[in-house]
Amino acid sequence: MQIRVQCACGESSCPEWAVVELQGVVQPQASFAGDIRGLHIGRLCSSPSPASASSKAGFTFTVGYHELAGTKVTLKKPLLVLRKKKVNAGAQEEEPPTAAEVELEVIGIIRHKILFKDRPKALISKPPTKEKKAVQPAAK
Repeated sequence: MQIRVQCACGESSCPEWAVVELQGVVQPQASFAGDIRGLHIGRLCSSPSPASASSKAGFTFTVGYHELAGTKVTLKKPLLVLRKKKVNAGAQEEEPPTAAEVELEVIGIIRHKILFKDRPKALISKPPTKEKKAVQPAAK
């Protein structure tokens, strides 16, 4: 069986994607019922690497009151992000398309993953401290 793969953007200009790998489970709140696509999970930030010679860039991922520290790792083999397209528009919608009627379009390449392998750090804010006023000598 032959499946045609089409890349209209060219190898050098294809959008670069990344995989975020977490240890554990990300669960939405119980009150949220529905599709999780587009759901805001947290904030992913790139932190400047102290040693510019190091190939591993640092990242932080903040989810609620937890912060995870991670690194960017190059994959041994790149992955393609594909979108299935129907080639034969005359086919009926009820029938599943055969391999000859399907074409895969490349919409991105994944060459890196951002790996968060350590436990999260709790972000606990301290209560604001009250400043002590300097005692001024009483005027006589």
